[in-house]
Amino acid sequence: MSAPAKRPSFDPVDPLGIDDLLGPEDLAVRDTVRSWAADRVLPEIADWYERGELPLRDLARELGSLGALGMSLDGYGCAGATAVQYGLACLELEAADSGIRSLVSVQGSLAMYAIHRYGSEEQKQRWLPGMAAGETIGCFGLTEPDHGSDPAGMRTCAKRDGGDWVLTGRKMWITNGSAAGVAVVWAQTDDGIRGFAVPTDTPGFSAPEIRHKWSLRASVTSELVMDDVRLPADAVLPEVSGLRGPLSCLNHARYGIVWGAMGAARASFEAAREYARSREQFGRPIGGFQLTQAKLADMALELHKGILLAHHLGRRMDAGTLRPEQVSFGKLNNVREAIEICRTARTVLGANGISLEYPVMRHATNLESVLTYEGTVEMHQLVLGKALTGLDAFR
Repeated sequence: MSAPAKRPSFDPVDPLGIDDLLGPEDLAVRDTVRSWAADRVLPEIADWYERGELPLRDLARELGSLGALGMSLDGYGCAGATAVQYGLACLELEAADSGIRSLVSVQGSLAMYAIHRYGSEEQKQRWLPGMAAGETIGCFGLTEPDHGSDPAGMRTCAKRDGGDWVLTGRKMWITNGSAAGVAVVWAQTDDGIRGFAVPTDTPGFSAPEIRHKWSLRASVTSELVMDDVRLPADAVLPEVSGLRGPLSCLNHARYGIVWGAMGAARASFEAAREYARSREQFGRPIGGFQLTQAKLADMALELHKGILLAHHLGRRMDAGTLRPEQVSFGKLNNVREAIEICRTARTVLGANGISLEYPVMRHATNLESVLTYEGTVEMHQLVLGKALTGLDAFR
């Protein structure tokens, strides 16, 4: 009888051995993005956050060279990565800052995905290679000042005028907006809701940046204003009409959030764990006290359960079996638990937890935005409630 395999030692960074589920290419993607974030973002992020600034164009080009923009799409300069690999990249980017992951999510999972899935071949050739390289920034205009969770009520409209379209309306809380070269804008038409690829240098289009944010400060957030923006007939995305278009894009972006939220949680948990091992009170490290260990154990449970959930959903997406309700399951659980992990980590750090010398409060405030965008808690609860009961409580 052969000797039993040697039991591996316990790894406090990967207590469930989740890395064993990843292949060499998965690990290479993760480690490449982690290394870039450590070298390029972490040394500067506290200062960017405090100033409310982000060198978006420079970072986009660097992320493009990594293959991180539209990375799960095929062709047109995109990396063609798996859903799990894209998720791992989102986790590492959000471990640096939610604003960096938001840049990538909006560029790839919203703007590029919409053009890739619903655009004409001419639109794909025009926009996607530059967007994949980070040379052209994209944004996604769905939310309006008076219509967030109910996009069917949007007031932005597009009217035919001869062979052209004339687009009028406003969009709000648009990531990447004032830096974008192309905006994917959804509008009411006589044929239902349609999407338009709008060059942002078109007369009548403007994107004033939103200031005075207390969350996602290291992110470009804008309003989109369309004042009789005249577009040629071929600006419309030809392959979709109705809410199915924007909602499918949002579902793709939500998937990245399922992973990304666990990055913010991991960074906060690791800060708390290291702090607890070195901070001394009453003559010994606070990590040696039962109450602190209970906090760390509870945080580790939710963190790694969330990563397992994200991994499971990623495998389902790669297999083509992932349902929107399952993405709602992941987004609702993982963002909610990530916020709780950040709050608990803050208590471990005590007063130091509010300092930008540590990442915890920055992640906590960022996650307050992540909790709301791409579907609020209440909307995902109702999605799951309908799936569980067969009864629609939306209206």
